[in-house]
This record gives sequence, C-alpha cells and structure tokens, in this order.
Amino acid sequence: MARVLFHIDLNAFFASAEELRHPEYKDRPMAVGSLSSRGVLSTANYAARALGIHSAMPVFQARQLDPDLIIVPGDHAYYRRLSGEFFRILRRFSPMLEPVSIDECFLDVTDPIRRYKRPLDLAVAIQTAVYEELGLKCSIGVAPNRFLAKMASDMRKPMGITVLRKSEVPAKLWPLDISDMVGIGKKTVPLLKKAGVDTIGDLADPENEEAVRRILGKNALSMIRKARGNGPDKLEFSSTHKSVSVSRTLTVDIYTLEESLSFARDLCRELVRRLQKEGQKGMLISVVFRDVDFRNKVRSRTLEEYTDQFEPVFETVQSIIEQNFVPEGYRHMGVSMGSLQDADKILMQPTIFEPVQDTARDVVNLLNRKFDQSVFTTAGDLLKQREEKGAQPGSAGVAEREQTASAGDRPDHRDQTGPVEMQGGTEND
Repeated sequence: MARVLFHIDLNAFFASAEELRHPEYKDRPMAVGSLSSRGVLSTANYAARALGIHSAMPVFQARQLDPDLIIVPGDHAYYRRLSGEFFRILRRFSPMLEPVSIDECFLDVTDPIRRYKRPLDLAVAIQTAVYEELGLKCSIGVAPNRFLAKMASDMRKPMGITVLRKSEVPAKLWPLDISDMVGIGKKTVPLLKKAGVDTIGDLADPENEEAVRRILGKNALSMIRKARGNGPDKLEFSSTHKSVSVSRTLTVDIYTLEESLSFARDLCRELVRRLQKEGQKGMLISVVFRDVDFRNKVRSRTLEEYTDQFEPVFETVQSIIEQNFVPEGYRHMGVSMGSLQDADKILMQPTIFEPVQDTARDVVNLLNRKFDQSVFTTAGDLLKQREEKGAQPGSAGVAEREQTASAGDRPDHRDQTGPVEMQGGTEND
C-alpha cells in the first residue's frame, strides 16, 4: 500500500513570527534581515512580496521597490522556540516526523489518516491546531513520496492544502518551469534551458535524457525519476525524544566542500566523545547547515545498527554533506545522533562472518562489573567448580555419592551456558 506523506511548511515564517509580536506590521510591507544597506533579506511578508520583494534580495534593491519597507533584525532564538512548539503540535498527530529546516518537515500519516472520515480532514485539523495555538499559517502538500509532497506544498500558499497523485503528474507537475523543481539550483537552470529543458516535463522526457545526464552528472537519474513522479517515501526520524548533538558557529563562512568536510570531521569526533562519555549509542544521524541568510537545512539518515564509533558516524555525515552541499556559504554546522539507547543494554547481533559470542557469559561479566565483585556465575561454570572439588584429595565421598545418584538426579552437562545463578543458590531461592 502506498504511503501518505504530508510536507508541512510554515508560510513566511520569520516575517509571520514578527507579526505576532508586532500586529501593526501585518498589512504593511515588512521584511526580516540586515539593517545595513549592504545586507540581504532573510524573508518578507506577503504584503512585501506583492511588491516583488523576496528572500535573499539585497536591502538596497528592496528599498528601491519600497522606500518605506519595514526591516526587522532577526531574532533566531525566538524563531527556534516557535519552531519547537510547531513540531510538538505535529507530533500529536503522528510521531513519524522528519524536520527539514526550522520551518518545514515531512510527516508520515499513513496510519493516522485512516481514522478520519474524509482524508483531508487530518490536514485541516493540523492547520487549525497550528494557527489557533501559535497564530502561524502553514501549507500542506499531500503525496505518496517526499518529492511530490514537497512540490505540492509549494503550489498553494498561504494556508493551502494540495494533493498530488502520481497520475496527476503530467497535468500538474510537467507544465511547471524547470526553475520550480526542488533540487535544481539557480546556476543549473540556464544550462538546462540552453539544452532545451524548459519545463519539468522536458526533464522527464526520454528524448532529453542524454543532455540531462551531461548537465546533472551523478544526480541526473535521481532527478529524472522524480520528474516522472517517483522517489523515496521513507522518512528519517528519531525513535526517542533524546539526542546528543554538537554544533558550532564558524568565525569565517564556509564556501567549499573540502572545508565543510574538514569542519564536520571535528564535529563528529566531539559527538562520538560525548556519546561514549554518556554511555549512549544511536542510529539516526542528522546534519544541520545554516547559511549566511540564517536559513537552516536539516538532512538525516538512519544507520543499520546502533553505534558510538567515529568511522560509521563520519562516513554517514560525509555522504550526507556530499549529496546536499551547495556552495552558497555556511555560517553554522551541527551533527546529532538520535534514536538513542543505553550502550550496555544493546545486544549486537553478529553477522555470519563474525565469531559467535558467549552471550550468557557476557551478561554475567557485565553484572559482576556492576556489583564490583563476583556475585553471578553461569550454571555451566558452577557445575565445573563442583566437578573440580570432587576431583580433589579428601573429597572421594562426594564423588562416590554423585556417582551413585539416580539418573534423574544427575545434572545435565549438555547445557554449559544455562541460566544465570548466584553463588550458593539460584535466582528463585
């Protein structure tokens, strides 16, 4: 059965957050960003957007469009608090939530949506809860995979709900300009258009596949599949609320992949040290990028097994960065580990290429270390001790009594790793 994914995006988040504190700005052109004429805008409210003002626009250019434009400096601690409340509301509807940035996420509602008489009632309920509790508007895209859900949420703003089925891709998706496709960067658009790829439908057209492969390289196949309505439907989310994270703000903005990987390597070493110090292992690795315009991007991946080791952590982080890096300038990076478990409670399943572990004896050793003395032993070891005592001089009587014991009273020596016993008696004594 196809999954049902929501992509939920807060509309003009920073600007809307400022309007909550300054209701007088609501119907006036307003933007969030640098107060310097040489700076850029992080976002703009819808009144400003109607004038052509948008995010990443230089302040001097925005002033030319509207000399009376209200510009508010960003308060990112305030935005993070609101973002946390936003995600907490969404988790009431489904725990399967993957944050993508400070103001957007994916939500798997495959199971919860069945409880609603009309499927879109769930989307309406989410929008209503977010607006009534936080005063923020959001748009929701509904689709069977991540790419289509993201494209759908962009189709109707603010406060829109859009369903995009695979069967609707030719009618709804293919006519859109190639610049509207998620994953196609600004520098790539003119290259594609020069090759005759003007729309998303052109990208999906098999006749353009050779040109697309030449321009997009290793990402070509993935983008072609998405343009045809296909893509992954799996979300990466933590199975626990707790996580261990390390983040740093850079003194100089990073613009190259090599610098990003070098910085990430140090973050991973610190993350692993913290995990080991706290006795935790995890499976969900997330990387956070914050660009020079204070826009956050979060990318996550789930490992096949729990770990607190540097090699698998950095290999995963490196892969995430290489797949998502854009040379637009980063001022802050972070790595985190979620889906945590206590390291001493995890039993690792060996592969067929690893030696089989004596798990009963491992558990006994672990318990004895906790008590700092030899309190526990296995039944097999206890039997060995009795046999050794019976073989010592002066203990012939014990040996004779054991030999004359009935067969039903004899201990079964076949199980040498039986139940754990305390010295002097079993757990049931």
